[in-house]
Amino acid sequence: MGEHDRSDVAGAVGAAAAAGGGDPFVVHRGLLFTVAYELLGSAADAEDVLQESWLRWADVDRSEVRDPRAYLVRVVTRQSLNHLRTLSRRREEYVGEWLPEPVLTSPDVADDVELAESLSMATLTVLETLGPAERAVFVLREVFDVPYDEIADAVGKTPAAVRQIAHRAREHVAARRPRVQVERTEQEQVVERLMVAFNTGDVQGLMDVLAPDVVAIGDGGGKARGAARRPIRGAQKIVSFLMGAMEKWDLHPVASMVWINGAPALRLEVDGELAGTVSVTIEDGLVTRIFSVANPDKLARLDEEAPLAR
Repeated sequence: MGEHDRSDVAGAVGAAAAAGGGDPFVVHRGLLFTVAYELLGSAADAEDVLQESWLRWADVDRSEVRDPRAYLVRVVTRQSLNHLRTLSRRREEYVGEWLPEPVLTSPDVADDVELAESLSMATLTVLETLGPAERAVFVLREVFDVPYDEIADAVGKTPAAVRQIAHRAREHVAARRPRVQVERTEQEQVVERLMVAFNTGDVQGLMDVLAPDVVAIGDGGGKARGAARRPIRGAQKIVSFLMGAMEKWDLHPVASMVWINGAPALRLEVDGELAGTVSVTIEDGLVTRIFSVANPDKLARLDEEAPLAR
């Protein structure tokens, strides 16, 4: 969908909101965006799905829709599945590692532990290893608690098949994402230590906050200077690569703490311009996974909070 079409639809949605009356699409827009984002890992594509879903909703005879919320979730899910098939081909040609598009969130999102966990870079990365139908079933059931029969209708499967898919997807995700629950205060403390060490060039400070077997995954999309195209394993190698890249490209990024995908993270700026984000996974007070996004195409929506809801 082009920028002109997108702005026209956005204007129509805004007009519906201004008109009041509780249009179901406007009422549930946060939920619908969150469903699409969790299914796609891309805020830009989630917005496109919402635009397409709005156009379909505008043509529906509302008197025939018994449960608007369920109906809209079904429409958004189907549109997301269509996008996933296209995205899978696009990602096969992607330069370097592909990571989800980071979204700016309110600290309050962390109060909903299940939502925050499902939005984390670690979980979204694991969801990328599921097939489209598996991902849709897992997200709708585990994150949004949608009944099996409604999920079946959305993905075009029988309720019995959906139950089996949900079981397999649940085991798949549980085996691959971090099992350790970290308190919000500990998350903030570790990220702050990382920020201070980074901004002061304290190499030992960086080493002290990283687990020895930490893994760093960077997404520059082939467009960002100094971005690694393969995962880097080990604290020493990560710090050496970081320092070498900053020297080679004469980069002097400054880090500040923000909330990304429901958790404390770092926003990196170079000469006052946004250059990337760094999200982390923490276990036993140390950083065990680093997810760094520097592809400029994925940084365009980080000036305002994403409209997330369950």
